[in-house]
Amino acid sequence: MHQWYLSYNGQQMGPLDTAAAVAQAAKNPNGHCWRNGFAEWVPIAACAELRSESVAGNVTSPPPPAFSGGQRADVIDYKIYGEDMQFVEIELDPGESAVAEAGAMMYKDAVVQMETVFGDGKQASGGFMDKLMGAGKRLVTGESLFTTVFSHAGGSGKAKVAFAAPYPGTIVPMTLSNYGGRIICQKDSFLAAARGVSIGLHFQRKVMTALFGGEGFIMQKLEGDGLVFVHAGGTIMERQLAPGERLDVDTGCVVAYTDGVNFDIKSVGSVKSMLFGGEGVFMATLTGPGKVWIQSLPFSRLAGRMMQAAMKPGRDEGSVLGGLGQVLGGDNRF
Repeated sequence: MHQWYLSYNGQQMGPLDTAAAVAQAAKNPNGHCWRNGFAEWVPIAACAELRSESVAGNVTSPPPPAFSGGQRADVIDYKIYGEDMQFVEIELDPGESAVAEAGAMMYKDAVVQMETVFGDGKQASGGFMDKLMGAGKRLVTGESLFTTVFSHAGGSGKAKVAFAAPYPGTIVPMTLSNYGGRIICQKDSFLAAARGVSIGLHFQRKVMTALFGGEGFIMQKLEGDGLVFVHAGGTIMERQLAPGERLDVDTGCVVAYTDGVNFDIKSVGSVKSMLFGGEGVFMATLTGPGKVWIQSLPFSRLAGRMMQAAMKPGRDEGSVLGGLGQVLGGDNRF
């Protein structure tokens, strides 16, 4: 028996058994629901289990409601595998497509065709110069000029394509229509999405935030109504911020936030804290209302520790003998 949680305008109810959740959903379907096995909160109206009886454990990604801000994205199903080194497998119907960063593919069925395109793979109404401008935006963020579109070119049946995370962490599925059609994220966190999602730029408005905000002046803006898959390092924490509620975060740990969240920076405090606290000079401040996603292991921190270890080849972690321990163990020779 599942335990359900329902949310209405940020106010949560639960845990509820299935019968109570179905009754509450019938009374008020204008909210979101979650249970163990769901990757994210989904609209109650899109959850078949709360509308009628269904087989327990048969969880698929629900079709998102229509998004009024633009073209509806392809509705795709998916499954995420793994714990620390994850990959996402996307299931495509004939004519459906997914777009991903160049080099993210793990495997695909033979019927799935690959096409490398300028920009984010969204159908462009303009000509070559419009596509070139879209690709140029990606170049500004430090990404490749190109993305790859994977399309089911067969006449029937389903086909699968999988995309792997670039380093240990967590793949987070997000249905953009659940968050007002827009998510702001780190410039290197986007992994893949349904065709129809727009990948653009988000500029920090304040100069100090732009210069010292960890990810710099430019972040990515994901817009549309479809599924996107964002990768975060280590373990990810989701936090719903009330209006005016502030959360102080290490600048590198911010993965993404919804459009209503205010992102700013502040100094860590005294000069002593700046010099010897080990947390840097500035930290990010996230102020609600909205939702934020925070990662426990930024890639910059992981790379820094690896670089630090590489600079000390004689260091033996866990031994008070240091380099002598490696000599005695046969790792080093005189």
